[in-house]
Amino acid sequence: MRLSLDRRLTVGAALFAVVAAAAPATAAHAAPATPSAARTAAPVSAVAPDLDGITQVLQNTLAAGAPGAVARFTGPDGVRTRAEGVQDRTTGAAMDPRSRFRIGSVTKTFSTVVLLQLVSEGKLALDAPVNQYLTGLLPDDRITVRHLLTHRSGLSDYTNAMFDKTVPGFEAVRNRVFSYQELVDLSLKEPRTTEPGVSYKYSNTNFVVVGMLIEKLTKHGVATEYKRRIIKPLGLTNTSYVHPDTAIKGRHAHGYLHPDEAGAPLVDSTEQTVSWAQSAGAMISNEKDLSTFMSALLGGRLLKSDMLDAMITMTPTDATNTRFYGLGLRRYDLSCGTSVYGHTGTVQGFYTYIFTTRDGSRSLAAMANTSNRGQANTALGGTLEPAFCGKKTPAATGLRSASKARTATATTAPAEVDLPERHAR
Repeated sequence: MRLSLDRRLTVGAALFAVVAAAAPATAAHAAPATPSAARTAAPVSAVAPDLDGITQVLQNTLAAGAPGAVARFTGPDGVRTRAEGVQDRTTGAAMDPRSRFRIGSVTKTFSTVVLLQLVSEGKLALDAPVNQYLTGLLPDDRITVRHLLTHRSGLSDYTNAMFDKTVPGFEAVRNRVFSYQELVDLSLKEPRTTEPGVSYKYSNTNFVVVGMLIEKLTKHGVATEYKRRIIKPLGLTNTSYVHPDTAIKGRHAHGYLHPDEAGAPLVDSTEQTVSWAQSAGAMISNEKDLSTFMSALLGGRLLKSDMLDAMITMTPTDATNTRFYGLGLRRYDLSCGTSVYGHTGTVQGFYTYIFTTRDGSRSLAAMANTSNRGQANTALGGTLEPAFCGKKTPAATGLRSASKARTATATTAPAEVDLPERHAR
């Protein structure tokens, strides 16, 4: 099977990550790494963001192939935004920090919040079999709700085959409307990746099933539940779930998809149903709303304490012990010792990062309007270090050089290289 340049670049790292992820192999859900006191809600000492460093990262992202890139840092001293390049290649309109865009798999965190609220309401249990609520849906009664939220179900990611050829795959589904069941059926045609609970293996299928659970238990579409439980209470005026409509309303950035063929023209992928992702990746937002959402979540405004504790109980996703996944939430451990919580998003035409400190006091939202361009994604992830760790002193730089083998992955942009670059993640 022919692989694009981006996927070839990530295969070696993917193999390394899979070996690491396979380690905890016996429990019904892998033994979690319980957060230490330092990683709980204790206030994080304020470090001034390195705004010049953020600007340089955005310029690096453009040099790697993105038409535009933008970052928004929120902290005790207020909001700082930086933008480079264009949000519309046709008109030449400059990238605007206020613009809406497709957030890809950051949708998974929204879906997780809704489901965990339902757990608190007694509608379902994290360690109950999925088939207890969706009778006969899955081929294995051992797959639990927790397995879905932690990507440990073993359900194959149907998007790997769907987007094996990036642009033809996208055009085939751009205007298509899928049912949840059709997407699950695509997954079940493929071999499972692991036994339930054995290891982390990212799969959009997990959060398609989460959407099915939400709709079955509430008797409402996910759009209604996102709005009622998150969007309206937090005043997220630029956040929406419009599936199966194709347009992004109001001020928005255009998304540009890189073809697999080197030198081929970019494809404007802005308008699409995103029906291939739905509750796994079809939401629209902007940087202000994303920061409000993630800070509110980590600040305890959306979930009861036991559910938030469960959400931030993490297990490693690779061998570096700097990247972790909990329940629909990532954690990255940065070079300065700060841990940040949030999610990444990839959907055709957009890369997104939204992360906040554990106390919710500082957050960084960053977006580049391209995809299927791994170098741009990795570059964009580099915004986290200057945002949360500030300027690097010469002494610190020398120390990092002396211990390069130990810290390289912590000081490099934490892109999720164990996953294909072209679909929601």
